[in-house]
Amino acid sequence: MSATAGFDIAKEFHWLAVIDDRGRPLFDHRVDNDPESIEQAITELHAVQTEHAGLTIGLDLMGGVAGLLTAMLLAADLRCVHLPGLAVNRARRGTRGGENKSDPRDAKVIAEQVMLRDDLRIVDLPQESTVNLRLLVSHRTAMAKDTTARINRLRDLLTGIHPGLERIVDPTQKSSLMLLSRYVTPAEVRRAGTIRIAEHLRRHGAHRPTAEKLADTAVTAARAQRTAIVGERRTAQLIRELASELLATKARLKALEAEIEELVSVQPDGALIRSLPGMGAILTAEFIALVGSIGRFASGDAPAAAAGLAPVLSQSGKIRYSRSATGGDKALKRVFYQSAFCALQRDPVSRAYYDRKRSEGKRHHQALIALARRRVNVAFAILRDRRPYEQRPQPRLIA
Repeated sequence: MSATAGFDIAKEFHWLAVIDDRGRPLFDHRVDNDPESIEQAITELHAVQTEHAGLTIGLDLMGGVAGLLTAMLLAADLRCVHLPGLAVNRARRGTRGGENKSDPRDAKVIAEQVMLRDDLRIVDLPQESTVNLRLLVSHRTAMAKDTTARINRLRDLLTGIHPGLERIVDPTQKSSLMLLSRYVTPAEVRRAGTIRIAEHLRRHGAHRPTAEKLADTAVTAARAQRTAIVGERRTAQLIRELASELLATKARLKALEAEIEELVSVQPDGALIRSLPGMGAILTAEFIALVGSIGRFASGDAPAAAAGLAPVLSQSGKIRYSRSATGGDKALKRVFYQSAFCALQRDPVSRAYYDRKRSEGKRHHQALIALARRRVNVAFAILRDRRPYEQRPQPRLIA
């Protein structure tokens, strides 16, 4: 029988634990996150593989600080599987003294779980284009979160000194950010006047109707407030800085999304996934980055369960019922949920399914979840059969 190993991965060093097929420890020790130390560990693992006629290694982290270790293990033809950190944490808590966390304990738990489970995802060496796509998607997600935080900060500051202007601007729009990068306080807006503000907005790319309407409403709000707030000059300076940063981030996001769309277009699965209504370039990129190869799923039920969209059976004695899942990959769930929402306006079939669920008494969120679950099966079939989505004609009602 083959042995199993577990790597508890960290930034400076990893912890390696190896057990035999009966769960008896063979060795465990620290492995520094550098090529020489990892090469020494690989030599030990090859010896175990030869002695025990096989070896499977569990990793609790993919990418990032695990990049060098994963690449060297795969290059050495060692079989690796992925055990998510949450599963490691729950498995450890099921043991005696499981609340006590340490690297050696977690490495041992990973090795034990690899020995007990046969459903873990096999780690393969990814393609360059897929890795690039994952990096860009991750970077875009981080930029989007940072943008949201900056917008909230800007709104909070603006409400403190000029609440009337905060109510009429939209910091997600370029025209509002151009206004706030120059004019913030009521006195500044009044002095500039409608014509000068509109000209400033038009010079920076705003359309004439948008510029004139925004300038007019801003001046109206400024005339309604004659009180100067203590500290408004410094606050206005911070708002202008935030607005300028948001404008730069908006331009960077646009370029980043164009780069992501280009990468999606050359992906083997890109065109197939985008044929499904509601799956734009960004959602398709996120899907590919999260799922990788659909071949690792046996049926459409597997990715639905992975996303937390499949109902969960609860049974105790004579009581038996289904409930919504609370686990799963939240990012993957969001991809299907958001694409289902977008499909309502683009796909008559999706709209008809949603309306049917609503007529059955389901609330909006429940109907969308049901549609998202159904679309998982459709996406799986598209990739399995290598055929783009085809909209089926709706049956005609005969009066």
